[in-house]
Amino acid sequence: MKIGIVTFPGSLDEVDAARAVRLAGGTPVALWHADADLRGVDAVVLPGGFSYGDYLRCGAIAALAPVVRTIIDRAKGGMPVLGICNGFQVLCEAHLLPGALMRNESQEFICREQRLTVENVTTAWTHTYDSGQEITIPLKNGEGCYRADDETLAELEGEGRVVFRYVDNPNGSLADIAGITNETGNIVGLMPHPEHAVEVGFGPDGAAGPRTGTDGLAMFRAIVEGR
Repeated sequence: MKIGIVTFPGSLDEVDAARAVRLAGGTPVALWHADADLRGVDAVVLPGGFSYGDYLRCGAIAALAPVVRTIIDRAKGGMPVLGICNGFQVLCEAHLLPGALMRNESQEFICREQRLTVENVTTAWTHTYDSGQEITIPLKNGEGCYRADDETLAELEGEGRVVFRYVDNPNGSLADIAGITNETGNIVGLMPHPEHAVEVGFGPDGAAGPRTGTDGLAMFRAIVEGR
């Protein structure tokens, strides 16, 4: 399984995402924002960071990049795409996912280990979890407050498209939403960082002790192993 990892000017976490893919048994493929060629990948990860310095709105300029134009076409055809943090913002700006990510209600940057509940285990990226499972992965953002109009929220809830919810909402996101999916389940966006919880000694605290949490690895295994 070849998984493309996109680098934009200002990306921070593409190396971590590539390592997560390798640990899950996949082959990471570096993709450049200005190159429309996806190099034969089977899936794509849009990593976290501050693409184009977060000018205009977070993810707004990145959504117009040549590589994203190609990703949009492939994603509409069923290719799996995961957007993490800034990548989630890009997916919303590219209209592959509904809603928007706004400034945290606290007006502060938040960095902490975050508990989530897995709500949807039918997507290409989450079928390795159990429904209702609680996981812990790192969170780090300043614009992570999910917002959408009432009609969109009702649609997301009614169709079971909320993928992750915050156990203790850190940023004021509506309905405790931490991650969502599209209608067909091949596109997932979330604000917390699963790629930072894939290896013992480097992730959050886990059941076996400090720095033993690897709850994020299942997302990458899901796409590598398939269904």
